[in-house]
Amino acid sequence: MKKPFDNLPDDLKARIQDEFREAHDFDPRDPLFGLSPKSLGGPQLSRRTVLRLLAAAGTLSLTHLLPRASRTATAQAAGGELSAGWAGVGEIRTLDPAQMNQVLQFQITSNVLSGLTHINADLIAEGDLAMDWSVSDDGLVWTFNLRKGVTFHNGDAFTADDVLFTYNRSKDPNQSIHSRVLDNVQSLEKVDDHTVVFTLAAPQASFLTKTLERASGRAMTIVSRGGLEQLGPEQYGLTPVGTGPFRVVEHQLGQAVVLEKFKNYYDPQRPKLDKVTIQPIIDPEPLAAAMEAGDIQIIGGNPIAAELIDRFVANPDLVVDEVPAPGFQSVWINPWLEPFKVTDFNKPLEELMEESGFKARLALAKGLERERYIQQAQFGRGIPAYGTINPAMGFYFEEALDRESNQRFDLEAAQELLADAGFPDGEGLPALKLLVTPAGRREAMVVANILNRNLGINVELDVKDFPVLIDQFNSMNWDLVRLGSGGDYDPDDGLVDWMQTESKFNGRNRDKDQMPFGFFSSEEVDGLIREQSVTADLEKRRELVRQANRITSDKVAGAFLYHPLDILVHHQRVNFPVESRIPGLVDLDRVTIAG
Repeated sequence: MKKPFDNLPDDLKARIQDEFREAHDFDPRDPLFGLSPKSLGGPQLSRRTVLRLLAAAGTLSLTHLLPRASRTATAQAAGGELSAGWAGVGEIRTLDPAQMNQVLQFQITSNVLSGLTHINADLIAEGDLAMDWSVSDDGLVWTFNLRKGVTFHNGDAFTADDVLFTYNRSKDPNQSIHSRVLDNVQSLEKVDDHTVVFTLAAPQASFLTKTLERASGRAMTIVSRGGLEQLGPEQYGLTPVGTGPFRVVEHQLGQAVVLEKFKNYYDPQRPKLDKVTIQPIIDPEPLAAAMEAGDIQIIGGNPIAAELIDRFVANPDLVVDEVPAPGFQSVWINPWLEPFKVTDFNKPLEELMEESGFKARLALAKGLERERYIQQAQFGRGIPAYGTINPAMGFYFEEALDRESNQRFDLEAAQELLADAGFPDGEGLPALKLLVTPAGRREAMVVANILNRNLGINVELDVKDFPVLIDQFNSMNWDLVRLGSGGDYDPDDGLVDWMQTESKFNGRNRDKDQMPFGFFSSEEVDGLIREQSVTADLEKRRELVRQANRITSDKVAGAFLYHPLDILVHHQRVNFPVESRIPGLVDLDRVTIAG
C-alpha cells in the first residue's frame, strides 16, 4: 500500500521530517518532556506542544504531520434532521460509559456525554468541560478549571461534585469495566465548585487523551448523579443524561436511538442539527439499500462490510472517506478447548513448543494466510496484524513482526506443527465453531476457507448477535471467535484492555474454578504492561510495549489477523467538516445537511 508521504513535494517532506525530529528532541528523564508547565496548560495547546506530547506518548507518526485534507462543501443552513444507520448491530445494548465495550456505543455517547477533554482530528485532547488547566513542575499535579453555567440535560447544574462522583464510580471495578484506566491517578480533590486537582503516581503523556477524554477513555466520561438516581442504572444505560450537544429522547432495545439538539449546550453555535435518528442495521444489504435510497444519510457503528465499499465509491451521490483506523482484529483460540489446550503460558516458549495443544494453536495462527484474507475479505483494505499494537500508534508499531513473529505465515511449518500435534492434514481434529456476528459472516467464511484449504481444518460458523457473542466471549464459552478492537489511540488500549490476566476483555465472566485465566495469561507480560503504563521515558516505554507485544504474538495470545481502515460514508448533501473527522468516532455536532 503506497503511503501518502511518498507523493509529497520534497520541500514539504523536509519540513515534516524536521518537525518529526524536533518533536522527539527531549531528555526522556524529563517528566515534562522538554515542555514548560505553562505550555502544557489548556484549553488549547500549541502545535509544538501537541507534537511533543504525541512523541512523548509514543503515538506521533508522519501521518500526523501531513497536510489535513479539505473538502469544499456547499453552504448549508443549520437545522434539519439526519438519519444514520449503525452498521452490523441489531441493538444498542447500553450507553452507560461505565459498561460500554464497543466503539459503536461510544460513537453515540460522544454526541451525548462530555468529558473534561475531548479528542480532535489530530488525536489530541482539547478542553471540553474543562475551561483550562495547569500542570506542576514534576508533571504529577494537574489542576482543572471547569466551565461555569453548564447544565445537564435534566436541568441539574454541572459542578466539581459531578467529576468526583464519576471518578469514584469509575474507579470501582464493581461498577465500571474501565476502572484500570485510573490506576495511575493517586487522588482527585475538589478545590471549589469549579476546580479539581488530579494527582498522578507518575507522569503520563497520554493523561489528557486516555484518561480524561470523553469518548474512547470512558472512565472519566461525566455521568449525571441526578439522572442515575432518577432512572436507575438499567434505564440510564438506554437513555443517559449528560451535558453534551445532543440529548437522548427515545431509545428501546432493538429500536432506534433518537437524539435531539440540546438547546442549553455550553457552545451556542453547536449542534447544528435539530434531530438525529440512529437506526441499528445488522445486515449489509439492507444497510446499502437504505443508503442508496436516501433513507439514511450517514453510516456509523461497526466497520462497513468490505464488499460494500467499492459499490459506495462508485456511487456519485456518496462520499467515501478512508483513513487509517486505530485498532486490530483477531481470531481468538480458546486455550481450554482440548485440541488447543494450554494451561500455563508462563512456560518458556521452547517448552510450550513441545506441547501438543500449543503446536495446534500455533499451526492455526501460522496457517492463517493474512494477505489472502485481506484481499478476499477486505478487498485489499487492511494491514496484516501480528499483535494488538496498530500502525496509528506511531513508532510503537513494529513492522518487523510480519517477518519475525512466531505466528507469521509459513504453510509448511504450520502443516508440520499440526501433524506433530496429532492431526495430520486436520484428520482427527473435530469441527470447530467460529463465533461471529451476522455482519461478519462473509469475512468469517474467508477465514474458514483459508484454514480448510491450508490445514484441512473444518470450521463451522456460529452466528450470533453481538450481545450474545460478547456474553459468550466473556464467559469463554466458545471454540474460536472473530473479534477485535477499535478506538485504540494509545498502547494501553491494546495491552491493558486485552493482554493482561485481569484485562476487561479477558474472560472476565468465566468460571474461574474451571478456568484460572481467560484466553491468555503471562506474569511476564502483566509486569511489562504495568511498567510501560507509567514509564515517561519514550525509548524505554517503546521497548516495554514491543516486548509485551512480541510475547503475546509469539505465544499466540490470539491469531492476530489485520489492522483495518476507518471508512466513513455519507451522502454528498451531508457536510461532515474535516475538523470532525476523528478516526473511530462519528461526532455530529458540527454536521449540517441540505434540505
